[in-house]
Amino acid sequence: MKLHNINEDVVISEVTNIFNSLEESGNPDNICTCAQCRIDTACYVLNRIKPHYIVSNRGVIRIEQESIEEQQKKVDIITIIHEGIKQINKNRRVFSHGIYTNSLTDTNRPVFNIPSIVGRLLNGINFTPITEDIKIELRCNGDIVTMIDNNWQNPYQFSSYCEGMFTFWPSPIQAESTNVIRDFEFSVKIKTFGFEELNHFFKIPVTSEIRSISTFSRDRTFKLPDLYLFQSGDAVQ
Repeated sequence: MKLHNINEDVVISEVTNIFNSLEESGNPDNICTCAQCRIDTACYVLNRIKPHYIVSNRGVIRIEQESIEEQQKKVDIITIIHEGIKQINKNRRVFSHGIYTNSLTDTNRPVFNIPSIVGRLLNGINFTPITEDIKIELRCNGDIVTMIDNNWQNPYQFSSYCEGMFTFWPSPIQAESTNVIRDFEFSVKIKTFGFEELNHFFKIPVTSEIRSISTFSRDRTFKLPDLYLFQSGDAVQ
């Protein structure tokens, strides 16, 4: 049985129409209309409306019969899209607004699928979440680790809304064959004015698989212990 949320179709279609209309009108408000901002807008809307699942052609027929209700829902969706466009452009991401995918993503060759990495950074004095404009890097052998795509930032930049949480998802790494177990050594690093340098080293054991995985799953997440950032002696004085 295959489930399908038809609201995804409606939202993606309307987001496409609205962004295309912005481009055709000359985009007087200078709204970013790149593919990534379109995806972010669709995600914003889908997180604010109820899903509508169907499993067969009868579901499609019933939806067509509910045309009046569907028209009202579309109006509501369009309203949320415009709200999302404002919010996303107000808080526009700091990295490139194109979309890239690593060359190993979605290919049928053996790879090590590194899990997403989640952690939390706290103030070492009062144990509150870090909200300062600070960047944290994920490194391997001293080098910045490439992320699976540009939805995942490295360095990751903290802000007030993330409540000290940070995330990384490294790109798959090619393997010679499947079922090979390998320990990957990573470190997270923060070096910023006013705070002591933080370096946390850790290993993730990964078994190679037949193909890369590009769909996020909480079951494939490596959680770090809470990390603490302390002010430097100069800053305290």
